[in-house]
Amino acid sequence: MIGITGASGPLGRATAELVLRAVDPREVVLTTRTPEALADLATRGARVRQADFGDPRTAAAAFAGVERLLLISTDAVGSRLDQHRAAVEAAAGAGVSHIAYTSVPEPVPANPAVVVADHAGTEQALRESGLRWTVLRNNLYAHLQIPVIEQAITTGRLVTNSGDGAAAYVAREDCAAAAAAVLTRDGYENRALDVTGPAAVTARDLADLAREIGGREVELVGVDDHAFATGLEEAGLPDPVSELFTSFGASTRGGFLAHVSGAVAELTGREPRSFADVVRAARKS
Repeated sequence: MIGITGASGPLGRATAELVLRAVDPREVVLTTRTPEALADLATRGARVRQADFGDPRTAAAAFAGVERLLLISTDAVGSRLDQHRAAVEAAAGAGVSHIAYTSVPEPVPANPAVVVADHAGTEQALRESGLRWTVLRNNLYAHLQIPVIEQAITTGRLVTNSGDGAAAYVAREDCAAAAAAVLTRDGYENRALDVTGPAAVTARDLADLAREIGGREVELVGVDDHAFATGLEEAGLPDPVSELFTSFGASTRGGFLAHVSGAVAELTGREPRSFADVVRAARKS
């Protein structure tokens, strides 16, 4: 039995779709806080169960019978570590033997990304759980940079705090395919895998792509973290979101997101999509 948490979210649903094609749907458990959002997958035979990590009792019941579980990190940045620990404990109590977890590259103290503490703590909980585990350290999603490209095309300026750093942006679909492979195949136990795109991309690369797509000059404007955060706030983003995006820029500048791995190809048998392909496909849709 395979379980996927957060299955009504974009990554969870994409992973569920792939798993449902690979195994008998009756052997798939999809957990969510909103079971009605997965009614269509339930009609295909998947077992949809309500689970809220804020209430460990629901998780224990939702994980019953599951052998392999994909634990997708929740969106409660800064307060989700207790939720994740409770989920790991509930999974162990329910008899789950293998947990795959969606983490972040280089979850080390020197990495300034604000998500690091949550992910590092969850990885530690997995290693101490006594269960088999796989950590999928997903790089930044490529689609999150599409608004940056669009704004650069519109304004002729690409403002960044990432300096000369690079990130190996990855398509969310490739993250889903990697997760589905770990859930449906053997051989990835007790491994941490960097899930990345095929190349590390700099802010200069982003500006060049915006120039190519938009057919106009795009100025690359480098700013410090304070100025970058202030600009995001002035654009209407709430403080926690501006802090998050600013920290990702600082993490990129520090080299924590630049590693390019072959994990997607190893897990799926095909090369990951390039950042430029993701952007162009999104603009056509």
